[in-house]
Amino acid sequence: MTVKVLHLEPTDACNAACPQCAREFDQTFNKNDLHHLSVEQIKNLFTDSQIKQLDKMYMCGDYGDPAAGKHTLDIYRYFKNINPNIILGMHTNGGLRSSGWWNTLGKIINQNKDYVVFSIDGLADTNHIYRVNVDYQKVINNAKAFIAAGGVAHWEMLVFGHNEHQVDQAEHLARNLGFKWFRAKVSRRFNSVPVEFLGPPTSWNDPIVTKGSISCQALNEQSVYVSAQGVQYPCCWLGVSDYTLNTFSAVQESWKSNPIQICKDTCTKSDNGTSFTNQWQREVEFL
Repeated sequence: MTVKVLHLEPTDACNAACPQCAREFDQTFNKNDLHHLSVEQIKNLFTDSQIKQLDKMYMCGDYGDPAAGKHTLDIYRYFKNINPNIILGMHTNGGLRSSGWWNTLGKIINQNKDYVVFSIDGLADTNHIYRVNVDYQKVINNAKAFIAAGGVAHWEMLVFGHNEHQVDQAEHLARNLGFKWFRAKVSRRFNSVPVEFLGPPTSWNDPIVTKGSISCQALNEQSVYVSAQGVQYPCCWLGVSDYTLNTFSAVQESWKSNPIQICKDTCTKSDNGTSFTNQWQREVEFL
């Protein structure tokens, strides 16, 4: 497979303690042994020709926040220097770094399709309930700095029982602040990672697909995932310790008899799409 989309986890460090995140429920994860991908590691993993053939590189991850990475800005500069037309993206809680750092990022990630997703789960009185240790006002200030520098920002909101009444307000604020997109969805971890003080919303349903064949999102978009330790996996869902399959061939072989649960939960396909493609119950682009 020719890789067209690269998903990087530049670090497994993070400022937050979101209770349904792998860094909190994975008992094998050591918060005192953190990793930061460097440009030199990227050079060892991918040749210039491989980077030139990419359509997109984005940073997210299973355990860390890209803004915590020691070399995040340098990695973006490196990819853009080799492939000026590449789409660059990031997913973050937004509560790290200074406004100056975000202003610099906005000048690097500044092409039409580049973006930063800010995961903001409510307003000042609710965001911290799930995004534990994240300062809401700092997030807003950082997003403003990124947008002011020319960056395209997306607001993505997980909907819980404690914040479902704020979705309309959050959408309105996102529009006023200059975000390009607003999206909202229900967390899918209430059963797998139950938390006493977190409950699902009463007025939102999760359109998860439970019957059908598997349509692998990673194969469809020709993507791979690289963890903060520099290990390559077919996708980020297979990057947590519970899963040991690290090649597409092994994953595809499992589909013939007993598909692993994460594949079924994420990429089972019905006539209307998969659980992954159908995840957003509200998706608004501000023109």
